[in-house]
This record gives sequence, C-alpha cells and structure tokens, in this order.
Amino acid sequence: MSKAVNKNVTELIDVLSGLAQVMRSCCRDEAFCEGVTFHQFMILDAVAREKELHMADLHQFLAVEKSTTTRLVNPLIAKGLLKREAAIHDLRAAKLVLTEKGNEIHQKILACLAGFFQRVMGKMPARKRTAMLESVKLFISSMKKSANGGNGCC
Repeated sequence: MSKAVNKNVTELIDVLSGLAQVMRSCCRDEAFCEGVTFHQFMILDAVAREKELHMADLHQFLAVEKSTTTRLVNPLIAKGLLKREAAIHDLRAAKLVLTEKGNEIHQKILACLAGFFQRVMGKMPARKRTAMLESVKLFISSMKKSANGGNGCC
C-alpha cells in the first residue's frame, strides 16, 4: 500500500473512531429527551416522515434484527406514542402510525435537536457547512454500498 493510500486509510479510521465515540454518547439505551432514547426517536422520525411504516421496512431502516426492532418499538407503543395496525395488504404484517401524543413528542424532540445541531454548526466555519454535510452524506452512502450484502468491512 502506498503512503498516500495508507494515510487516507489511517485518516478514515480516525474519522470512524471519532464518529463512533460521539454517536455512543447519543445512542445510549437511556432516554435523552422526553423519555425517549435516540434509537426510539429514529423510529418516531421515520414513521413521521412516512406517515405510516411497515415493520419490515423499519427493520431495514434500522439495520437491526427483528427482535431488536420489536424491543425498540414496544415501549413506544406502551407510552402511547405509536400504534400498531394490521397492514391492508397482509393482515399478518404490521404497520406503525404516530399517535397524536407521538406527534407532539416527535416535534418537541425535533426542536431540542435543532437547537443542539445549530450549536454544532455554529462551531464550524459557515463557508464549509454545506460541503461538510455533502461529504458526510457521500461517505455514508459509500459505506453502505461497500458493506452491502452483509459482508461488513472485512
């Protein structure tokens, strides 16, 4: 491996390590806002964006086992934030819909996150914000495409 490639690989490892560290602080299995964990917020947000979301689609979105998805969804249903309904196309399949309370909590968390991310963006030079967001999106897309097929990174 050439020195330039080796330097890029080392820098990417450092970036992934840094991202993992900051994501661990966000993604703990403890509530971060309104009694909801970050993973649970991701579910609320996905359902809010789609208006209704089939469990099978949620498994793919979260990239976790079905049992993990169920473990994350059940407390949201118990809190009255989501409701599970039978899918029209297959009565054995379930779809998720936000309740009125779920929509309110989703909006409160969005406002909280907006404030946090405004502070994050405020620490970046204004002229680099758009390029940074585009680069992160490209990086995520490239990682997903490279890991497609379940082979992971190695």
